[in-house]
Order: sequence, then C-alpha cells, then structure tokens
Amino acid sequence: MPFRQLIPLGLLCVLLPLHHGAPGPDGTAPDPAHYRDRVKAMFYHAYDSYLENAFPFDELRPLTCDGHDTWGSFSLTLIDALDTLLILGNVSEFQRVVEVLQDNVDFDIDVNASVFETNIRVVGGLLSAHLLSKKAGVEVEAGWPCSGPLLRMAEEAARKLLPAFQTPTGMPYGTVNLLHGVNPGETPVTCTAGIGTFIVEFATLSSLTGDPVFEDVARVALMRLWESRSDIGLVGNHIDVLTGKWVAQDAGIGAGVDSYFEYLVKGAILLQDKKLMAMFLEYNKAIRNYTRFDDWYLWVQMYKGTVSMPVFQSLEAYWPGLQSLIGDIDNAMRTFLNYYTVWKQFGGLPEFYNIPQGYTVEKREGYPLRPELIESAMYLYRATGDPTLLELGRDAVESIEKISKVECGFATIKDLRDHKLDNRMESFFLAETVKYLYLLFDPTNFIHNNGSTFDAVITPYGECILGAGGYIFNTEAHPIDPAALHCCRRLKEEQWEVEDLMREFYSLKRNRSRFQKKTVSSGPWEPSAGPETFFSPEKHDQAREKKLAKQKVPLLSCPSQPFTSKLALLGQVFLDSS
Repeated sequence: MPFRQLIPLGLLCVLLPLHHGAPGPDGTAPDPAHYRDRVKAMFYHAYDSYLENAFPFDELRPLTCDGHDTWGSFSLTLIDALDTLLILGNVSEFQRVVEVLQDNVDFDIDVNASVFETNIRVVGGLLSAHLLSKKAGVEVEAGWPCSGPLLRMAEEAARKLLPAFQTPTGMPYGTVNLLHGVNPGETPVTCTAGIGTFIVEFATLSSLTGDPVFEDVARVALMRLWESRSDIGLVGNHIDVLTGKWVAQDAGIGAGVDSYFEYLVKGAILLQDKKLMAMFLEYNKAIRNYTRFDDWYLWVQMYKGTVSMPVFQSLEAYWPGLQSLIGDIDNAMRTFLNYYTVWKQFGGLPEFYNIPQGYTVEKREGYPLRPELIESAMYLYRATGDPTLLELGRDAVESIEKISKVECGFATIKDLRDHKLDNRMESFFLAETVKYLYLLFDPTNFIHNNGSTFDAVITPYGECILGAGGYIFNTEAHPIDPAALHCCRRLKEEQWEVEDLMREFYSLKRNRSRFQKKTVSSGPWEPSAGPETFFSPEKHDQAREKKLAKQKVPLLSCPSQPFTSKLALLGQVFLDSS
C-alpha cells in the first residue's frame, strides 16, 4: 500500500478566536504590523516576568513565578534574550544587560554543563551580542570587533568546553565540569548533534581572537562524523566518542542529529567552505533516498535503510528552512505544508507525531514552545513571499497566547490534547520563537539588510565592513555577521607573513639577477642586502606549535568505564538513577 494512503485525510483543527488583523472571510493575509506589535508584547510579558521573578537563575518557572538553574547557572535567559532586544529595537535595555552580564556571570564554577547547550546558548549568544554591540550604541573598546568584554566572556566559556574534545576520536563528550573538566565517570556516548554543532561559533571565535584551536577542534569533530557514516551514507543518533562505534543506529533529520546537518550548510555559507557544502549534499541524497516518503521524513536503520520509526518530531521542522538555504524551495514548501497540517490539528507541534496514525505518540504529546516551524516559515517567506507563511505566524501567535500565556510569562504545554501546562519557560522561547515570529512580520528589520547599507569599521588590521546583511543564525537563533570573520587576522604571524612576502616579491623584481645567483643551503633564503628576509615555513610551524602547546588543554586519561546508560527506543539517552 502506498505510504500516503496510511495518512488520515481528516484533521481536527483547533478553533481559535480571530483578532483584529487576522485574515477575514475574504482570505486577506494577516496584517504584519498588527502581529509585529503582538509579538513584541509577548516578548516583554515573558522577559519582564523573568526579570521580576527568576533573575539571576537560568530560567523562569511561570506557574510558580520563580526561577531555577537548568543548564549551568549563567542567567541563561538573559544571555539568550540579549540580541532579541536589539532586533526589537530596545537599545537601552541591551546596553543595561551587557553591564549586568559582565558584573554577574562567572564561568569558573563547579557545575556540570552540557557542552552542546553551553555552546549554542552561551557562546553563541555572547558572540552575537558582541558583534551587535556597536549597532546597539554600546561604547566599544579600541580594536573592536577583534576585542571586547563580551568576546572575552565567549572565549572564556568556550575554553571551559575544550577538555571535552580531548578524546581518541576528537569527538567531544556531552558534558563537562566547568571547573574540573570531564568527570572520570562521564558516559562516552554523545548524540550526533552534540558532536557536529560547533563550527559556526568556534570558527567565529577563532577568527575574532586569532586562536585557531576552536575552529580546529570543531572541524576535527565534523570530519570524524563524516568518516563514521554508513555505506549507504547515513549517520546514527548516538556514538561512543572513545571508540567511534555507533550505539544508537536510528538515522533521520530530527532530535539528536538535526543541527549537525544545519551546521554543515551554515558553516559552508559562513566560511565559504565548498567541502562542508559537498558533505551536506551527499547526506541530502542519502536522506532523500532512504528517509523521505511523500515529503515526510521517517527514521530508518542507518546501515540497511529500513524504517524503524514512522514518526515526525517537532525538532524536524527546521528542515524546510534549511532546504530554502540551498535553494530547494519546492521541496521545502511541500514538507512545510505537511508540518503545518499537524500544527492546525493541535494548535502546536507535539514532540512526536505518528504519521500513519495521524496522532501524537504516548508521553510525547507536549509542545515546549519550540521555534522550528516558525523558523522555517521565516526563511521561506523571505524566499517566496507566500502569504501562507504569514498565516502560520498568525496561528502561532494566537495558539501560544491562548494556550500557554499565564500571569508570569508563557508556560510549556505539557499535553496538546487537553492543554495542560508545565512549570517551565525555556530560554529558547525568547531567543528563538519570539525572534523568528518578529522577523517574519518585520520585513524591514536590519537583520534582513540586502547590502544597501553597511558600516565601515577601522580595526588594527585595516578597514572592514559590518552590518551589510547575510547574517547566519546559529541553532539558537543568534545572528552572526559573516563579514566580521574577515575583520581580524586569524594569526598575527599570518599578517607578518603576507607583509614579508609582499616585500620580498618587490625586492625580487628589483634584484632578480642577484637572487638568481644565490644558492640555497639547508635553511631559508636570505637576501644579501636589505632588511627583508624570506618567510621560513619551518620556523613558522615551530612557532605555531609552541603557541598551540601553551593553549591546548592536556590530554585526559580516562579509565575504562562500564556503560550504564539505557537507550530509549527513540534514540535518547537516559542515565541510570543508581
């Protein structure tokens, strides 16, 4: 039986009241200005509730109007919301929060932190805010964007993560203690996304600071995953970072894998790296061949390609937006419309949706106000202008306000069937969900700049252009200005190398006959006159190795540990309670 015949034709839509500005009986598109104001009000209801009830804890508990630490005690919601403030136009609060973060956030703490979450939320949030500081009216220090307090904070946080990468494979552990490094008993099993979601932040950090160690470890992790794919071109869900053996062999585009594919595309665009794009396009072929059925994407066994789970996960809703970035608009829209039918059925996307049965999966009925479908709508609307995408934005605003708004913010929807709520407001609600909604309804936002305006900035390495557009969002929706990566020399030695080589080039032209008679011994050439000397690759490599030796964290010696984790059917790792 064709797969599409298993999908129920009738879907029960959640009926929500239409506000002024929503489409009327004549089918007119939602009024962007109306919904832009509604989204801004949503942001401040949530943001003010966090400040009043939860700061300095990581996140707000909206049902009890208090706060709790979730990912490491960083005042995480404040970091995650910082660039959203500027996108909404609030420069004064942006400036105030920058001062608050400098005074209150400390990474030298005895906390076990997720390497993945700390990178995308903390490092990514600080880097984005650093690059947007001048636009927000912050008085930046001399040398910006190659220096600055937020950049130093981002670098400090990233250095705390480096011990996780000291494994035989170069693939990182999933958790690191910010004070002591990797705990001796730490599980070596990490999800694929937890290994392949660093190149955007770490390459940016290396470009701005001149320290290549961050980009180096991110690239090694990406390559190890690429080399670990199956013969049919797929990767699994969880892998042992000590042995390189796959532990969970479900292959798909959703939870545990998602942002690995996202970062191959975004890393390729950010760094103009053809190899990263070629890697993604090869994966894309395998994904189409083995996981796509009628514009849905299923989970399959990574070595055989047989279906293991015919489910749609809400995290997969980023995929149409990613397809739009490579120009595959038709396929993106078809998949988006499939996902949109699920939203209409429940007023949100359940974590898991059984495609053949057309209903939620037991214990996965919740919607924690995730941004992925809204993110795809924003990308596709920029590409097509299709008013259907604005309708999704309207539906999201109406659903979230009706179902999840409470006195102290917006609560996670525990069950979309009966609209029960959970006492949590994830920081990504302000970092991603609200931001993508606002950008969907704000076509003239500076983020959408097409290059018609820009800022010229003088750095210690010359003039560079910033703010011309083309922002790359990390997987937590923190925008990175790609032009900034060209503002700061990667290594000062490289600047000297180029200058020396240019001087030698002109010196050669002037003294060609004399240099032709010069013989080469075991060392580099040395001209007989003039202050210039040839660049020595050997000496440069030795200097670079000495520099890196000082920077690298010593290799960890991890004793062999029994694997005490249980793998759930759906590929997630749950630690034993013992």
